[in-house]
Amino acid sequence: MPTTTHRIELPAPAPGTQRALRIHRYGTPGARPKAYFQAALHADELPGLLVAQHLLRGLEQAWEQGRMAGEVVVAPVANPIGLSQHFNGRLLGRFDGEGTGNFNRGFPDLTPLALERVRGRLSADPAANVALIRSILQAVLAERRATREADALKRALLGLAIDADFVFDLHCDGEALLHLYASRWQADEARALGAELGAAAILLEEEPGGNPFDEACAGPWWKLRAALAGEGPVPLACFATTVELRGQADVSDEHAAADAAALLRFLQRRGVIAGEPGPLPEPRCAPTPLDGVDVLTAPAAGVLVYRKRLGDVVSAGEMVAELVDPLGEPPGAARTAVCAATSGLLFARMAERLARPGQKFCKVAGREPLTYRQAGTLLED
Repeated sequence: MPTTTHRIELPAPAPGTQRALRIHRYGTPGARPKAYFQAALHADELPGLLVAQHLLRGLEQAWEQGRMAGEVVVAPVANPIGLSQHFNGRLLGRFDGEGTGNFNRGFPDLTPLALERVRGRLSADPAANVALIRSILQAVLAERRATREADALKRALLGLAIDADFVFDLHCDGEALLHLYASRWQADEARALGAELGAAAILLEEEPGGNPFDEACAGPWWKLRAALAGEGPVPLACFATTVELRGQADVSDEHAAADAAALLRFLQRRGVIAGEPGPLPEPRCAPTPLDGVDVLTAPAAGVLVYRKRLGDVVSAGEMVAELVDPLGEPPGAARTAVCAATSGLLFARMAERLARPGQKFCKVAGREPLTYRQAGTLLED
Protein backbone atom coordinates (compact mmCIF):
# COMPACT_ATOMS: atom_id res chain seq x y z
CA MET A 1 0.00 0.00 0.00
CA PRO A 2 1.11 3.61 -0.50
CA THR A 3 2.47 5.48 2.49
CA THR A 4 -0.62 7.69 2.16
CA THR A 5 -3.52 8.11 -0.23
CA HIS A 6 -5.57 11.28 -0.04
CA ARG A 7 -8.11 13.35 -1.94
CA ILE A 8 -7.92 16.95 -3.05
CA GLU A 9 -11.44 18.25 -3.59
CA LEU A 10 -12.05 20.76 -6.35
CA PRO A 11 -14.64 23.55 -6.20
CA ALA A 12 -18.12 22.30 -7.07
CA PRO A 13 -19.00 23.40 -10.63
CA ALA A 14 -22.72 23.05 -9.86
CA PRO A 15 -24.87 22.25 -6.81
CA GLY A 16 -24.66 18.56 -5.94
CA THR A 17 -21.59 17.97 -8.13
CA GLN A 18 -17.97 17.82 -7.02
CA ARG A 19 -14.80 16.23 -8.37
CA ALA A 20 -11.54 15.38 -6.64
CA LEU A 21 -7.98 14.29 -7.30
CA ARG A 22 -6.74 11.07 -5.72
CA ILE A 23 -3.06 11.24 -4.79
CA HIS A 24 -0.74 8.35 -3.86
CA ARG A 25 2.48 8.95 -1.94
CA TYR A 26 5.32 6.48 -1.42
CA GLY A 27 8.28 6.93 0.91
CA THR A 28 8.99 9.20 3.83
CA PRO A 29 7.44 12.66 3.39
CA GLY A 30 10.19 15.15 2.67
CA ALA A 31 12.73 12.49 1.68
CA ARG A 32 14.99 13.32 -1.25
CA PRO A 33 15.07 12.98 -4.17
CA LYS A 34 11.35 13.57 -4.79
CA ALA A 35 9.65 12.49 -8.02
CA TYR A 36 6.19 13.47 -9.19
CA PHE A 37 4.08 11.77 -11.88
CA GLN A 38 0.75 12.74 -13.38
CA ALA A 39 -1.23 11.15 -16.18
CA ALA A 40 -3.75 12.45 -18.72
CA LEU A 41 -3.76 16.16 -18.00
CA HIS A 42 -5.28 16.13 -21.48
CA ALA A 43 -7.97 13.74 -20.38
CA ASP A 44 -8.53 12.14 -23.79
CA GLU A 45 -4.89 11.00 -23.89
CA LEU A 46 -5.36 7.63 -22.24
CA PRO A 47 -2.05 5.71 -22.51
CA GLY A 48 -0.72 7.49 -19.41
CA LEU A 49 -3.61 6.23 -17.29
CA LEU A 50 -2.53 2.65 -17.92
CA VAL A 51 1.16 3.47 -17.47
CA ALA A 52 0.33 5.05 -14.10
CA GLN A 53 -1.42 1.86 -13.00
CA HIS A 54 1.67 -0.21 -13.84
CA LEU A 55 3.84 2.42 -12.19
CA LEU A 56 1.85 2.15 -8.96
CA ARG A 57 2.42 -1.61 -8.97
CA GLY A 58 6.16 -1.09 -9.25
CA LEU A 59 6.16 1.51 -6.49
CA GLU A 60 4.17 -0.87 -4.27
CA GLN A 61 6.87 -3.50 -4.72
CA ALA A 62 9.68 -1.06 -4.07
CA TRP A 63 8.00 0.16 -0.88
CA GLU A 64 7.28 -3.38 0.36
CA GLN A 65 10.91 -4.37 -0.32
CA GLY A 66 12.30 -1.36 1.54
CA ARG A 67 13.85 0.18 -1.59
CA MET A 68 12.13 3.57 -1.43
CA ALA A 69 15.01 5.94 -0.75
CA GLY A 70 13.25 9.17 -1.69
CA GLU A 71 9.61 10.11 -2.10
CA VAL A 72 7.31 9.53 -5.08
CA VAL A 73 3.97 11.27 -5.55
CA VAL A 74 1.53 10.08 -8.21
CA ALA A 75 -1.65 11.68 -9.54
CA PRO A 76 -2.82 8.73 -11.68
CA VAL A 77 -5.81 10.67 -13.02
CA ALA A 78 -4.71 14.28 -13.29
CA ASN A 79 -7.85 15.69 -14.87
CA PRO A 80 -11.23 14.48 -13.59
CA ILE A 81 -12.82 17.56 -15.17
CA GLY A 82 -11.78 16.59 -18.67
CA LEU A 83 -12.72 12.95 -18.14
CA SER A 84 -16.31 14.02 -17.56
CA GLN A 85 -16.56 15.94 -20.84
CA HIS A 86 -18.42 13.73 -23.30
CA PHE A 87 -20.27 15.02 -26.35
CA ASN A 88 -22.36 12.58 -28.36
CA GLY A 89 -20.35 9.70 -26.94
CA ARG A 90 -16.94 11.21 -27.63
CA LEU A 91 -14.48 12.17 -24.89
CA LEU A 92 -13.19 15.73 -25.36
CA GLY A 93 -10.52 16.26 -22.75
CA ARG A 94 -7.98 18.66 -24.22
CA PHE A 95 -9.88 21.89 -23.60
CA ASP A 96 -12.00 22.95 -20.65
CA GLY A 97 -15.65 23.06 -21.64
CA GLU A 98 -16.17 25.98 -19.28
CA GLY A 99 -14.00 28.17 -21.48
CA THR A 100 -10.66 28.41 -19.67
CA GLY A 101 -8.83 26.87 -22.63
CA ASN A 102 -6.24 24.13 -22.96
CA PHE A 103 -5.79 22.16 -19.75
CA ASN A 104 -2.01 22.20 -20.29
CA ARG A 105 -1.65 25.93 -20.78
CA GLY A 106 -1.90 28.87 -18.44
CA PHE A 107 -0.22 27.40 -15.36
CA PRO A 108 0.98 30.11 -12.95
CA ASP A 109 4.45 31.54 -13.50
CA LEU A 110 5.69 31.90 -9.94
CA THR A 111 9.00 33.48 -10.94
CA PRO A 112 8.23 37.22 -10.65
CA LEU A 113 6.94 37.09 -7.07
CA ALA A 114 9.55 34.51 -6.05
CA LEU A 115 12.31 36.73 -7.42
CA GLU A 116 11.22 39.62 -5.20
CA ARG A 117 11.47 37.42 -2.11
CA VAL A 118 14.70 35.62 -3.02
CA ARG A 119 16.72 38.65 -4.04
CA GLY A 120 19.39 39.48 -1.47
CA ARG A 121 18.91 36.24 0.47
CA LEU A 122 21.10 33.76 -1.41
CA SER A 123 24.21 32.30 0.17
CA ALA A 124 27.27 30.49 -1.17
CA ASP A 125 25.64 27.14 -0.27
CA PRO A 126 23.76 25.67 -3.28
CA ALA A 127 21.74 23.26 -1.12
CA ALA A 128 20.62 26.07 1.19
CA ASN A 129 19.62 28.16 -1.81
CA VAL A 130 17.56 25.31 -3.23
CA ALA A 131 15.74 24.86 0.07
CA LEU A 132 15.08 28.61 0.29
CA ILE A 133 13.74 28.85 -3.25
CA ARG A 134 11.51 25.81 -2.83
CA SER A 135 9.96 27.23 0.32
CA ILE A 136 9.35 30.57 -1.40
CA LEU A 137 7.81 28.95 -4.48
CA GLN A 138 5.47 26.97 -2.22
CA ALA A 139 4.53 30.12 -0.29
CA VAL A 140 3.86 32.13 -3.44
CA LEU A 141 1.65 29.38 -4.84
CA ALA A 142 -0.22 28.97 -1.55
CA GLU A 143 -1.18 32.66 -1.67
CA ARG A 144 -2.89 32.30 -5.04
CA ARG A 145 -6.65 31.96 -5.02
CA ALA A 146 -8.56 29.89 -7.54
CA THR A 147 -12.34 30.08 -7.75
CA ARG A 148 -13.01 28.25 -11.00
CA GLU A 149 -12.68 24.50 -11.01
CA ALA A 150 -10.08 24.32 -13.80
CA ASP A 151 -7.93 26.99 -12.14
CA ALA A 152 -8.13 25.12 -8.84
CA LEU A 153 -7.07 21.93 -10.60
CA LYS A 154 -3.97 23.63 -12.03
CA ARG A 155 -3.12 25.14 -8.66
CA ALA A 156 -3.47 21.76 -6.94
CA LEU A 157 -1.34 19.90 -9.49
CA LEU A 158 1.39 22.52 -9.38
CA GLY A 159 1.34 22.41 -5.58
CA LEU A 160 2.07 18.69 -5.66
CA ALA A 161 5.04 19.11 -8.01
CA ILE A 162 6.63 22.49 -7.38
CA ASP A 163 9.16 21.15 -4.85
CA ALA A 164 10.01 17.95 -6.76
CA ASP A 165 13.43 17.04 -8.11
CA PHE A 166 11.86 15.18 -11.06
CA VAL A 167 8.49 15.83 -12.71
CA PHE A 168 6.92 13.57 -15.33
CA ASP A 169 3.82 14.75 -17.18
CA LEU A 170 2.46 11.77 -19.15
CA HIS A 171 0.69 12.65 -22.40
CA CYS A 172 0.30 11.22 -25.91
CA ASP A 173 -0.25 12.57 -29.43
CA GLY A 174 -2.86 11.65 -32.03
CA GLU A 175 -0.68 9.08 -33.78
CA ALA A 176 2.97 9.14 -32.80
CA LEU A 177 6.21 7.48 -31.89
CA LEU A 178 7.24 7.84 -28.26
CA HIS A 179 8.89 11.23 -27.77
CA LEU A 180 9.46 13.76 -25.03
CA TYR A 181 9.83 17.49 -24.41
CA ALA A 182 12.30 19.03 -21.96
CA SER A 183 14.28 22.21 -21.40
CA ARG A 184 17.44 22.79 -23.42
CA TRP A 185 19.11 23.62 -20.10
CA GLN A 186 18.61 19.98 -19.06
CA ALA A 187 19.60 18.17 -22.21
CA ASP A 188 21.68 15.53 -20.39
CA GLU A 189 18.76 14.44 -18.21
CA ALA A 190 16.46 14.41 -21.22
CA ARG A 191 18.94 12.33 -23.20
CA ALA A 192 19.19 9.77 -20.39
CA LEU A 193 15.42 9.52 -19.99
CA GLY A 194 14.98 9.24 -23.73
CA ALA A 195 17.45 6.36 -23.87
CA GLU A 196 15.65 4.60 -21.02
CA LEU A 197 12.27 4.93 -22.73
CA GLY A 198 13.52 4.26 -26.24
CA ALA A 199 12.28 7.67 -27.39
CA ALA A 200 12.32 8.32 -31.12
CA ALA A 201 12.59 12.09 -30.63
CA ILE A 202 13.75 14.37 -27.80
CA LEU A 203 12.64 17.96 -28.31
CA LEU A 204 14.44 20.66 -26.35
CA GLU A 205 12.54 23.86 -25.52
CA GLU A 206 13.67 27.33 -24.57
CA GLU A 207 10.53 29.46 -24.88
CA PRO A 208 7.72 27.05 -25.75
CA GLY A 209 4.95 29.51 -24.92
CA GLY A 210 1.62 29.12 -23.20
CA ASN A 211 2.93 28.29 -19.71
CA PRO A 212 2.55 24.48 -19.85
CA PHE A 213 2.87 22.36 -16.72
CA ASP A 214 6.47 21.24 -17.22
CA GLU A 215 7.68 24.81 -17.66
CA ALA A 216 5.71 25.95 -14.60
CA CYS A 217 7.67 23.40 -12.53
CA ALA A 218 11.17 23.73 -13.97
CA GLY A 219 11.10 27.21 -15.49
CA PRO A 220 11.48 29.17 -12.23
CA TRP A 221 14.91 27.60 -11.71
CA TRP A 222 16.56 28.74 -14.92
CA LYS A 223 14.73 32.07 -14.83
CA LEU A 224 15.86 32.75 -11.27
CA ARG A 225 19.38 31.58 -12.07
CA ALA A 226 19.58 34.14 -14.88
CA ALA A 227 18.00 36.96 -12.85
CA LEU A 228 20.15 36.33 -9.77
CA ALA A 229 23.49 35.82 -11.51
CA GLY A 230 26.27 36.87 -9.17
CA GLU A 231 24.19 36.71 -6.00
CA GLY A 232 24.81 33.03 -5.32
CA PRO A 233 24.55 29.61 -6.99
CA VAL A 234 21.08 28.57 -8.17
CA PRO A 235 21.13 24.93 -9.30
CA LEU A 236 18.52 23.70 -11.75
CA ALA A 237 16.84 21.72 -8.99
CA CYS A 238 13.84 20.44 -10.96
CA PHE A 239 13.95 18.35 -14.12
CA ALA A 240 10.48 18.43 -15.67
CA THR A 241 9.48 16.67 -18.84
CA THR A 242 6.41 15.98 -20.94
CA VAL A 243 6.48 12.36 -22.09
CA GLU A 244 4.35 11.63 -25.16
CA LEU A 245 3.42 7.95 -24.91
CA ARG A 246 2.87 7.32 -28.64
CA GLY A 247 -0.69 7.81 -29.96
CA GLN A 248 -4.16 7.88 -28.47
CA ALA A 249 -4.94 4.35 -29.61
CA ASP A 250 -1.67 2.90 -28.24
CA VAL A 251 -3.24 1.60 -25.03
CA SER A 252 -1.86 -1.83 -24.19
CA ASP A 253 -0.41 -3.61 -21.19
CA GLU A 254 2.66 -4.46 -23.25
CA HIS A 255 3.50 -0.81 -23.90
CA ALA A 256 2.41 0.38 -20.46
CA ALA A 257 4.41 -2.21 -18.52
CA ALA A 258 7.56 -1.45 -20.53
CA ASP A 259 7.14 2.31 -20.13
CA ALA A 260 6.53 2.06 -16.39
CA ALA A 261 9.57 -0.21 -15.98
CA ALA A 262 11.71 2.33 -17.85
CA LEU A 263 10.49 5.18 -15.64
CA LEU A 264 11.25 3.15 -12.52
CA ARG A 265 14.76 2.42 -13.80
CA PHE A 266 15.28 6.14 -14.31
CA LEU A 267 14.29 6.69 -10.67
CA GLN A 268 16.81 4.05 -9.64
CA ARG A 269 19.59 5.80 -11.55
CA ARG A 270 18.70 9.05 -9.79
CA GLY A 271 18.61 7.55 -6.28
CA VAL A 272 14.86 7.83 -5.72
CA ILE A 273 14.54 4.04 -5.55
CA ALA A 274 17.33 1.69 -4.48
CA GLY A 275 18.34 -1.21 -6.71
CA GLU A 276 20.39 -2.00 -9.78
CA PRO A 277 18.77 -0.79 -13.02
CA GLY A 278 21.28 -2.44 -15.33
CA PRO A 279 23.12 -0.74 -18.18
CA LEU A 280 21.51 2.27 -19.82
CA PRO A 281 20.16 1.35 -23.28
CA GLU A 282 21.72 2.94 -26.32
CA PRO A 283 19.71 6.02 -27.33
CA ARG A 284 17.59 5.86 -30.47
CA CYS A 285 18.09 9.55 -31.22
CA ALA A 286 19.96 12.71 -30.39
CA PRO A 287 18.04 15.69 -28.98
CA THR A 288 16.81 18.25 -31.49
CA PRO A 289 15.43 21.77 -30.95
CA LEU A 290 11.70 22.29 -30.59
CA ASP A 291 11.97 25.24 -32.96
CA GLY A 292 13.37 22.80 -35.51
CA VAL A 293 10.08 20.89 -35.65
CA ASP A 294 8.30 21.46 -38.94
CA VAL A 295 4.56 21.53 -38.22
CA LEU A 296 2.82 20.85 -41.52
CA THR A 297 -0.38 22.82 -42.08
CA ALA A 298 -3.34 22.14 -44.36
CA PRO A 299 -3.71 24.95 -46.93
CA ALA A 300 -7.39 24.12 -47.48
CA ALA A 301 -10.08 21.69 -46.42
CA GLY A 302 -9.78 18.14 -47.68
CA VAL A 303 -9.05 14.49 -47.08
CA LEU A 304 -5.50 13.74 -45.92
CA VAL A 305 -3.63 10.99 -47.72
CA TYR A 306 -0.21 10.39 -46.20
CA ARG A 307 2.66 9.50 -48.51
CA LYS A 308 5.05 8.98 -45.60
CA ARG A 309 4.66 6.79 -42.54
CA LEU A 310 5.49 7.41 -38.90
CA GLY A 311 9.19 6.78 -38.43
CA ASP A 312 10.12 7.72 -41.99
CA VAL A 313 13.00 10.14 -42.50
CA VAL A 314 11.98 12.81 -44.98
CA SER A 315 13.99 15.41 -46.84
CA ALA A 316 13.28 19.11 -47.12
CA GLY A 317 10.93 19.67 -50.04
CA GLU A 318 9.74 16.08 -50.10
CA MET A 319 6.00 15.39 -50.21
CA VAL A 320 4.66 14.08 -46.90
CA ALA A 321 0.93 14.07 -47.66
CA GLU A 322 -1.62 15.03 -50.24
CA LEU A 323 -4.74 17.02 -49.48
CA VAL A 324 -7.64 15.76 -51.60
CA ASP A 325 -10.63 17.91 -52.44
CA PRO A 326 -13.38 15.37 -53.14
CA LEU A 327 -15.33 18.05 -55.03
CA GLY A 328 -12.37 19.10 -57.16
CA GLU A 329 -12.81 19.43 -60.89
CA PRO A 330 -11.12 18.53 -63.07
CA PRO A 331 -9.92 15.45 -61.13
CA GLY A 332 -6.29 16.28 -61.79
CA ALA A 333 -6.63 19.52 -59.81
CA ALA A 334 -8.19 17.83 -56.80
CA ARG A 335 -4.91 17.03 -55.04
CA THR A 336 -2.52 19.42 -53.31
CA ALA A 337 0.91 18.21 -52.19
CA VAL A 338 2.08 19.22 -48.71
CA CYS A 339 5.86 19.06 -48.42
CA ALA A 340 8.33 19.14 -45.54
CA ALA A 341 10.25 22.34 -44.88
CA THR A 342 13.08 20.47 -43.18
CA SER A 343 14.87 17.15 -43.25
CA GLY A 344 14.09 14.94 -40.29
CA LEU A 345 11.95 12.29 -38.65
CA LEU A 346 8.19 12.12 -39.13
CA PHE A 347 7.27 11.40 -35.51
CA ALA A 348 3.68 12.54 -34.99
CA ARG A 349 0.49 13.24 -36.91
CA MET A 350 -3.17 13.77 -36.18
CA ALA A 351 -5.46 10.76 -36.11
CA GLU A 352 -8.27 12.32 -38.16
CA ARG A 353 -8.05 12.28 -41.93
CA LEU A 354 -10.27 15.27 -42.71
CA ALA A 355 -8.32 18.49 -42.42
CA ARG A 356 -9.65 22.01 -42.04
CA PRO A 357 -7.93 25.07 -43.51
CA GLY A 358 -4.93 26.03 -41.36
CA GLN A 359 -5.07 22.83 -39.33
CA LYS A 360 -1.73 21.51 -38.12
CA PHE A 361 -1.65 17.82 -38.90
CA CYS A 362 1.90 16.47 -38.91
CA LYS A 363 5.31 17.00 -37.24
CA VAL A 364 8.82 16.43 -38.56
CA ALA A 365 11.76 16.75 -36.14
CA GLY A 366 14.62 18.56 -37.84
CA ARG A 367 18.05 19.40 -36.47
CA GLU A 368 18.14 23.09 -37.36
CA PRO A 369 15.85 25.89 -36.14
CA LEU A 370 13.26 27.00 -38.68
CA THR A 371 12.80 30.69 -39.40
CA TYR A 372 9.01 30.50 -39.32
CA ARG A 373 8.98 28.96 -35.83
CA GLN A 374 8.78 31.77 -33.26
CA ALA A 375 9.79 31.58 -29.62
CA GLY A 376 6.80 31.80 -27.33
CA THR A 377 4.43 30.26 -29.89
CA LEU A 378 6.01 26.83 -30.30
CA LEU A 379 3.29 24.93 -28.44
CA GLU A 380 0.42 26.06 -30.58
CA ASP A 381 -2.94 24.38 -29.99
